This record gives sequence, C-alpha cells and structure tokens, in this order.
Amino acid sequence: MKRILLASAALATMLAAGAPALGADLPLYTKVPAVAAPAYDWSGFYVGVFGGGGFGNHNLNNALGPAGAANYTINYSSTGGIAGGEIGYNVQSGSIVVGVEADGFWSGIKGSDVDQFNAGTLPIASVDATNLRDGFTVRARGGIAVDRLLLFFTGGWAYGEFQHTNTDPVFGIDQFSANRSGLTAGGGLAYAITNNLIGKFEYRYYDFGRYERAAPLNAQIPYTVDNTYSVVTLGLDYKFGGPVVAKY
Repeated sequence: MKRILLASAALATMLAAGAPALGADLPLYTKVPAVAAPAYDWSGFYVGVFGGGGFGNHNLNNALGPAGAANYTINYSSTGGIAGGEIGYNVQSGSIVVGVEADGFWSGIKGSDVDQFNAGTLPIASVDATNLRDGFTVRARGGIAVDRLLLFFTGGWAYGEFQHTNTDPVFGIDQFSANRSGLTAGGGLAYAITNNLIGKFEYRYYDFGRYERAAPLNAQIPYTVDNTYSVVTLGLDYKFGGPVVAKY
C-alpha cells in the first residue's frame, strides 16, 4: 500500500510539471476569416435594346436672312419616340470601366412650323416639316463602378436619315431625304440586376449639322436646316461572361 501511494504521488507530480509544456504544444485557436461578398465585374460583351423619347430643334435659313436678332429665318421643334438595339464591350480595372458601343435606332421624332404658318407669323408662305427617321452611332464609353452600379459618359460619331417636307399652298409639296453625319455625347447610369441582366437610364445629345435644299421643286427659294436633338431612353442589356471577383 505504501508503495502504491508513493507511485501515485510521483505520477501526479510528473503530470503537474509537464502540463505547461503540453499546453504549449497545443495549436492556438484562430478565428476563421469571414468570406467577403463578391464584387460585380463589368467586363465583357453585351447586347441590348432601348426605348424612349426625344426633342428636336430646327433652324431654317434662306436668302431672307435671320429674323431679327436670331440666327435663323424660321425655328421650329419636333418631338416623338425612339427605339433601337445596341452592342458593346467593356473592360474594368479597379473601379474604372472603359469600352466601346454601337447602336442603331428607329425614330418617330418629327415636327413642323404649321402653327406659326396658321398664326401668320412666318416670313414665307409655306410650311416646313422635319422627320428624323432612323440612324446609328459608334461611341466610346467610360465610367466609375461601385459594385453593381455604373455611372458612365459616352461620346462619338452619329449618323441620321431625315425626311424634309416643304408645302406651298399654291405650288404644292417638295419632299426629299437627307443623310447627315454628326456628333453625339451624353451619360447615364446602369445597374446589374443579375450577373447578366443590366438595366440602364441614359441621356444623349445629337448634333447632325446642316442639310441643304438647293433647288426646291415647288418654287421656293433655296434653304438650309440645322438639326439638334436631346433624347432620354431606358434600356436593358444582356452581358456575356465576365467573372465575379471576390473583394477582400
């Protein structure tokens, strides 16, 4: 019995002396880092559709010269809808997104000076009407991304097909088509609803410059028309590929 007690006491002493060393050999507890939410990546090809409305401004000049202090003989406006499709490609580096985009559109933006004619305020005895029928653009894009939100600006080359009609009460109608190159610029915001589906709001300004009618067929004197437009659209794009990058 005495030997058993001595052996037990010796074992207890050894265990007590070795406890700190055993504890030092055990691995320390480390908290597992939280997994960060992925950040959206805007890189990749996309196609989409858009629709909205616009407002046009038209300055007609002829040999009668400007009316008063204005820079035109006659001024009139146009309004209507616009719709089309687009294709583009973006590259993202950090929060900066750059890319190119091309679109084609149909337009119902048209208007005339018939109200001024009926009121008797026109310097000429005819009615002019302008209809922007369709067009397309090729543009650069750039913006700043905040995860799924993109604030962007855009600008480049624009092309438009016009139909102009001049109606003289006595000598009849002179109607012709004109194709014009110009510039466009604007901006907007886009939001990635899903990894592939993107909604977009955009404003665009177009300056198609001037078209000319050198020899009207209804006894009118030659004239030119300068054309600018402001357009607001809503769009929906589908983006192909482009990884979702983890942000830590």
